Amino acid sequence: MAGDLTASSKRVLEPIERISEVLFGLIMVLTFTGSLSVAEVGRSEIRAMLIGALGCNLAWGLIDGIMYLMACLSEQAQRIRVLRSVRQARDAGAAHRVISGALPPAVASALEPADFEKIYLHLNQLPEPAAHPRLRSQDWRGALVVFLLVFVSTLPVVLPFVVMQETRLALRVSNGIAMAMLFLTGYAFGRCAGYRPWLMGTSMVVLGGVLVGLTIALGG
Repeated sequence: MAGDLTASSKRVLEPIERISEVLFGLIMVLTFTGSLSVAEVGRSEIRAMLIGALGCNLAWGLIDGIMYLMACLSEQAQRIRVLRSVRQARDAGAAHRVISGALPPAVASALEPADFEKIYLHLNQLPEPAAHPRLRSQDWRGALVVFLLVFVSTLPVVLPFVVMQETRLALRVSNGIAMAMLFLTGYAFGRCAGYRPWLMGTSMVVLGGVLVGLTIALGG
């Protein structure tokens, strides 16, 4: 636990979180492009699709950004509660148990009583925490990154419909870009999670197609 309890304990976004946000954005836009029928679609339908896809991912990005800020507040509140519980403990043993409960089990099991005592003394020397958690600049930056990841992931998939007049070709190019992005998303996830990247990339393409199909079938 850092001296500043309002500071985030993680980077703006962890790699897995960045990958997840891009995947969410891709799935959302594919539900729009995947519902187009080449035989029936006209420029008005494409315009409606573009507005719907961009608007949906805009709203989804805003929601995700707000949820990120709420998670930051919850994390800060948890750290403040732990610090207050340690300071209000009736004795050092009780304080050690509070500290142990706040740590990952594998970390807590590796610590000796002297280690818990060192942490206990350090926490007692920290400044009094704020009465309530508050958002800092890095939290707002993180929310902005979340929003941009969701929204910007829409653009490569819908861009062919903007620059190409041939609807059939635009749809094929759009689908190709989407499949490539799904593969790269899965590949990156595999590298971060310790799975075989090529297998995860291929699996993500299949999973993305299934999710889009289910979403369209259910009226999404």
